[in-house]
Amino acid sequence: MSKLVQEFNEYREKMNEVILGKQNKVIGRLFNLDTNTYAEGALPVKTKEMLGLVASMVLRCDDCIKYHVGKCHELGITTEELYEIFAVANIVGGTIVIPHTRRAAEYWEELIKV
Repeated sequence: MSKLVQEFNEYREKMNEVILGKQNKVIGRLFNLDTNTYAEGALPVKTKEMLGLVASMVLRCDDCIKYHVGKCHELGITTEELYEIFAVANIVGGTIVIPHTRRAAEYWEELIKV
């Protein structure tokens, strides 16, 4: 696992533990809702992750982008599929999404090295 991927995953896990450890009911429910949203349903998990990636790119959330790129990788999405996701995000979000596409591509390249 590359340093970039490892650092992101460790930080995310650590801070999620801190946040959830405070046992705030609303935050706990929000995290639960997020988890359940991406579960298998009428849409397959793979489709939901691709949708999540597009939304995250359009909203320009680099942490969310890394998370969904990682999930897409785990689910076997190909590089060709990923770049079509990038294309949708860029057409919907406009050129302001290009810097986030660069960072998403960098993260993907680290994931596929393994």
